[in-house]
Amino acid sequence: MFTGMVRAVGEVASFERTASGARLSVMLGGVSTPVGVGASVAVAGVCLTVTAAAGDRATFDAVEETLRRTTLSGLAPGARVNIEPALRAGEEIGGHFVLGHVDGVASLRARRSVGLGAELDFAAEAELLRDVVEKGSIAVDGVSLTVARLAPDGFRVAVVPHTLTATTLGALAPGGKVNVETDVLVKAARRALTAGAGQGGMSVDFLREHGFA
Repeated sequence: MFTGMVRAVGEVASFERTASGARLSVMLGGVSTPVGVGASVAVAGVCLTVTAAAGDRATFDAVEETLRRTTLSGLAPGARVNIEPALRAGEEIGGHFVLGHVDGVASLRARRSVGLGAELDFAAEAELLRDVVEKGSIAVDGVSLTVARLAPDGFRVAVVPHTLTATTLGALAPGGKVNVETDVLVKAARRALTAGAGQGGMSVDFLREHGFA
């Protein structure tokens, strides 16, 4: 489990296709938490398991399902990625509960400077947006953010100056693709409400009115 509080920006050292998917090696950018074999690390918001570690470099294996659902298949040596080691017991939860299980990919439609910060507008498919709630939490490339505005074909987030400088979002250009994980609490609520409606509970009209169907 993660919190969406990026600890470092790493750099892809190598990316190789394998029979089962791909092998990815990343320079972790000097994260303070020790990372060893078997550890979970969020790479651009994707939960991966360390299969080899040497100094500041960690290697991960990604299966085809992961490559299909995320932006990892487009990585190349030199690409910069957000890094967050798994949450440890007793650590502060500064963002929100992030699992590293990406729901889909969105693309940056537009960005506007707002003071020293920025507003980022993303285009996304309806299937992904069904679990996005205005003023709710969302993870974009592993960064915990708040949905500032929701539209039928996308969403907007407001990003503070520190986040722009401490993550890859500062260099993201229109057309760039990002991994998106919607709020697990929203997903759980929708599933529970949908199941309740199917068993004679809340009506389908109620679910549709509140964005759960």
